[in-house]
Amino acid sequence: MGLTNAPLEVVEPVTVAVIGTGAIGRDLVSKIDRSPSLDLRLVAGRNPESAGLRYAERLGYATTAAGIGAVLAAPRPFDVVFDATSAASHRDHWPLLEPLGTLVIDLTPSKVGEMVAPTVTGVSATTGRNVNLISCGGQASVPVVHALAARFPVSYVEVVSTVASDVAGRATRLNLDEYVATTGHAVTAFSGVRDVKAILNISPAVPPATFRTAVHARIPGADAAAVRAVVDAVAEEVRSFAPGYEVTAVTAVGDRVTITLRVMAHSDVLPPYAGNLDIINSAAVMVAEQHAARLGSASRSGVAQ
Repeated sequence: MGLTNAPLEVVEPVTVAVIGTGAIGRDLVSKIDRSPSLDLRLVAGRNPESAGLRYAERLGYATTAAGIGAVLAAPRPFDVVFDATSAASHRDHWPLLEPLGTLVIDLTPSKVGEMVAPTVTGVSATTGRNVNLISCGGQASVPVVHALAARFPVSYVEVVSTVASDVAGRATRLNLDEYVATTGHAVTAFSGVRDVKAILNISPAVPPATFRTAVHARIPGADAAAVRAVVDAVAEEVRSFAPGYEVTAVTAVGDRVTITLRVMAHSDVLPPYAGNLDIINSAAVMVAEQHAARLGSASRSGVAQ
């Protein structure tokens, strides 16, 4: 499907809430704050002393340590709710949020909702109200494996992502099994390749490791130049929403191809090496902005959503 064209004019910003106040939630608040299409009405966590809540308060947003309970108790449902908690928490949250008719954008590897990778699927929630952003490794790798499988006879894919320890918070560590399963599932779903493996390395290196994803593929008769052309075209598309996305190497030895990707964060609150959080948050905000555009178009035309 690919990315949609420029967003439609929005009659008024849509109301949004963020659940989760770790590093990913804090960056989400920062990105939403810069968006003219999104009106952040509530940031909900469970720790009243969390840095994410304090950051949102400094920006002037309403905050609560009552978690999802405060979202459910709002006088009217939010148009969009971002869930930046954990996979297990999201599985509990979704049955509570579903009756509200809100668009839920899931930044956990819960595998509950419709998987979205913007340059592959577009950013529309076409089959439901729960959009899943897969994982950071999924956002980095799925566009590449999708393009490779469309062009070459790929028989095996391995995706290895490395993140810095200090931006892999408690939820990330709790989600390791789900991360591996969901990333592998997405690679198969978007490439058609059944023999896949997904790995996440949490690096304690000092200085911290920049987020990297290596895609290893088995392609009979692989030609490095041809693979590079495909991958460079993909990277150009991904940079439309994640400008720090870069192809750093493409090699082909026999039928073994390795593509190395690096993502630098473009964020007001994250260090540059935290590209893992930046790419998934950038995709999530794009989904919400396109939803706002659709609501604006429907409002002008009188069509119910």
